[in-house]
Amino acid sequence: MKKLWLLILLLIIPICTYAVELPQLYSTNVLVYDLTEDKILHEINASEKRNVASLTKIVTTITAIENIPDLDQKVTVTSQMLAGIPWDASIAGLQVGDELTIRDVLYASILPSGADATHVLAFTSAGSVPKFVDKMNELAKKVGANDTHFVNVTGYDVDNHYSTARDMLKILKYALSNQTFREIYCTKEHMMSNGKIVKATVLKYNETMHLDISRILGSKTGFTDNAGICISALINSNGHEIIIITLNAPYTNGMAYNLIDALSIIKFMDQNYNEQPLLAKGQVVKDIDVKISNIDKLSIKGDKLITKYLPIDYDKDKVKIDYEGKNSVSFLNKEGSKLGTLKVYYDGELIGEDEVILDQKIKLSIPKLIKEYYLFFLGIIILIILLFISHRHKHKRHRK
Repeated sequence: MKKLWLLILLLIIPICTYAVELPQLYSTNVLVYDLTEDKILHEINASEKRNVASLTKIVTTITAIENIPDLDQKVTVTSQMLAGIPWDASIAGLQVGDELTIRDVLYASILPSGADATHVLAFTSAGSVPKFVDKMNELAKKVGANDTHFVNVTGYDVDNHYSTARDMLKILKYALSNQTFREIYCTKEHMMSNGKIVKATVLKYNETMHLDISRILGSKTGFTDNAGICISALINSNGHEIIIITLNAPYTNGMAYNLIDALSIIKFMDQNYNEQPLLAKGQVVKDIDVKISNIDKLSIKGDKLITKYLPIDYDKDKVKIDYEGKNSVSFLNKEGSKLGTLKVYYDGELIGEDEVILDQKIKLSIPKLIKEYYLFFLGIIILIILLFISHRHKHKRHRK
């Protein structure tokens, strides 16, 4: 009976866990990362090896950018370049004889996820797809994506072609540090030099869904039978750049659940993460003694707002504010002088500092001065009296 009552109490009493949880998602592998502060915020099965479909083209594109010196050079599409592309792979519509800049082909790789574009990049950079794939694997190792191995430049389902959400984060984070890649990744529509327009796949998926995707600043999607439908996305939520990576969502009846998951995560981040005030302007941290003045205590308080990007249910017990400075003041301390420093910590990490300045004039209190040093003053008075008596005594002797 006691066990039953204990179970009931556990069910009805709320338990504070200080950790907001992601909403229910369709994707089996999820990672949410704060690019602004270089911190993983949420992850689900992020280290599981999976086929990542056309997210592979993130690696293809950044590898090409780094290995082709002149991105504005012209390249002519050949039949050799387009050979070997699977019949059901997504393409950008490049044709034999098309003359384009490498920059055009980079856009065609990321936006419409063109397998034809990735083949052109591979041949232009390395002379063949296998040699270019070697460069892709070298880049993956360089950024620490040790649970990743590529076999092709498209992400098409083949044995031994895999990555993880964590590794794709490492690669995308590295790629976004390249300004050319970032510009391409954050473009939804581009007109190539031959007049053909290429559009981001999120626009294609959204043609039947009619969702508001304006918050997705940049993206790369992917879909194969083994990988499911995937997305990597860059967003901005409450002043922070956030990377979202989801793998293995279903794609049925024209519904791209990777896109639905991305929008759910955006809403979740907007509602649950923000700059939380750890030290408010004017917040009193402690009081220090004021000697021989008209006031007894002086409040040590913050002069500026210090915040930390945290969930709304952050653990307030992890906030620590240390004051390093004077523990007492008097009328000798001048208005505008520095008293010390406030240091604000969250979970042991120093978040910010604030100087403490004396913002008022401290006046001398004569009654308190006398009370504080009454023995001294009493001694002075007694000494004066004794000197007076001694002087009188000497004066009388002199007269005699």
